[in-house]
Amino acid sequence: MTVGLRTRVQLTFGLLALALSALLAVSTGVAVAHFLLAQRTDTAVTETELDRGAVQSALESGARDPASVLATLPTDDADTSFALVGGRWSGPEPAGSWGRPPDDLVSAVAEGRTVASRVEDAGGPVLVVGAPLPRAGDALFEVFPLQDVDHTVDVLVAVLAVGAVVTTLVGAALGRWASRVALRPLVELNTVVSDVARGRLDLRVPPTGDPDLDPLAASFNRAISELEGRVRADSRFAADVGHELRTPLTSMLNSMEVIRHRRAALPASVLEPVELLGEDLDRFRVLVVDLLEISRHDAGEEVALEPVDLGELVRRAADGLLRRPVTRVRGGGLVVPGDKRRLERVVVNLVGNAETHGGGCVAVTVQRRGAVARIEVDDAGPGVPEGQRGRVFDRFARLSPSSPNGVGLGLAIVQRHVLAHGGTVEVQERPGGGARFVVELPVR
Repeated sequence: MTVGLRTRVQLTFGLLALALSALLAVSTGVAVAHFLLAQRTDTAVTETELDRGAVQSALESGARDPASVLATLPTDDADTSFALVGGRWSGPEPAGSWGRPPDDLVSAVAEGRTVASRVEDAGGPVLVVGAPLPRAGDALFEVFPLQDVDHTVDVLVAVLAVGAVVTTLVGAALGRWASRVALRPLVELNTVVSDVARGRLDLRVPPTGDPDLDPLAASFNRAISELEGRVRADSRFAADVGHELRTPLTSMLNSMEVIRHRRAALPASVLEPVELLGEDLDRFRVLVVDLLEISRHDAGEEVALEPVDLGELVRRAADGLLRRPVTRVRGGGLVVPGDKRRLERVVVNLVGNAETHGGGCVAVTVQRRGAVARIEVDDAGPGVPEGQRGRVFDRFARLSPSSPNGVGLGLAIVQRHVLAHGGTVEVQERPGGGARFVVELPVR
């Protein structure tokens, strides 16, 4: 599945916001955790240094029980204080209840250095600080809890995670807004292109002042102007040819009528050629009339709008063409602004197409749906394949090229007349089989 440009822009903004917020959250979390641990370490080392001075003074003054000396130390932030004196562990609690410090920490302190190390205890992480005493091998160790530091870091990480989610959502929303603003000229261009594709060659893309888009709009307008000029030239040519053909065609049709009225006097050998010639002349007449009709539209003939009772117009045109009642009007008084001649031609062409090529016209329905008036023409034919439903409105398009009837201009005329009224026409599948041609016209 192809993702649209607007969606890609929105996803890009969202992913960028997620990446930036995640990077900021991780860097902030690491920096704050390192800072808090460094602060706690500095404080713990300072307290241990002070307690070491007190223990050292007590031992130098003759105190023989290190445990009693440790018991007199201020609690401060330390959980436990114990000492290694003369190779024996002493403290307010029995030695080994907390567990001995790591051997590498004891070795480092034995070298005469004050060392701090993070240790994972059963009750949680702790900071063990060791400070050497004057006699070689003696040392003071104090244990400081780190649960409060870890809790602070956990809360910070949760807040940063929530902030990352919010930032991502804000970034996605910003991307949606930015894509809408950035792609608005393309949306307008697409609207104009769609209207031009439906025959509105008088439309142009207005300049926006954007140096990147204005050249595209100018090129498009130039191409449409040239296309409009060629279409109008072709339309004038078709109209001129049609007018030139009407005079000899009228003479031939009149002559054919005279021959048909005297067919009883004709030899039997010429009756069939005369009938074939008459059918060809009838198709030629339809072709000339359709060419003149479509050339007038392409030449930009104005649409004379007036209030039209659509139900009555459709009933008169459809029932009159078929000489039987097929029209159903749901709701009376459906008045639309329209050109009566063109709307009658729309109905006649659709009903004639259903009768001739669609296995017979089944029903014609007129009704209102919201702000549009809807005309439905149903036939009993095989229907129109979905892949060809847009092509049937092209000039000289026929689903069955071998069909001797029609020249392929009737539905093209329908489309152009409907578009001239600001409406739409499409072909659908009729429930139960067959085709349904749907015309929608604005009520106002």
